[in-house]
Amino acid sequence: MNINAALFLQMVVFFIGAWVTMKFIWPPLIKSLDERRKKIADGLKAAEAGTQSLADAQRKIAQLEAEARARAQAIVAETEKRAQALVEEAKAQAKAEGERLIAAAKVEAEQEMQRAKTALRDQVAALAVAGAEQILRREVNPQVHADLLAQLKGRL
Repeated sequence: MNINAALFLQMVVFFIGAWVTMKFIWPPLIKSLDERRKKIADGLKAAEAGTQSLADAQRKIAQLEAEARARAQAIVAETEKRAQALVEEAKAQAKAEGERLIAAAKVEAEQEMQRAKTALRDQVAALAVAGAEQILRREVNPQVHADLLAQLKGRL
């Protein structure tokens, strides 16, 4: 066979192979590569969106934590203030109650002292009357009077 014919035949087979490749093999191959490229790009976009969403969520969490801490500190401060006010109020009430009890005790002591004085006066008056009665029943004798007065002093 002739070399020119072999080259011509190889060239025809090459062009037929290239045409079949370009017509039937190349388009699906390009299509699958484009689809893969698109999937990769979509995956990267989704990953970037997820990263952005994660960063936003972390910022929001940090903000919520800061607000919660601030609220907790405010609640603790308010509770301490209320507790201090309750303690002060209890102290004031206790002081007022103590003063009231002291005043009542003083009044009661004064009344008891007055009752004791009255009872003592009554006893002294009774003793004086009894002494006078005894003196008047007996004869007038200075020694007897002195003895009676000594007895009365002993009773007092």
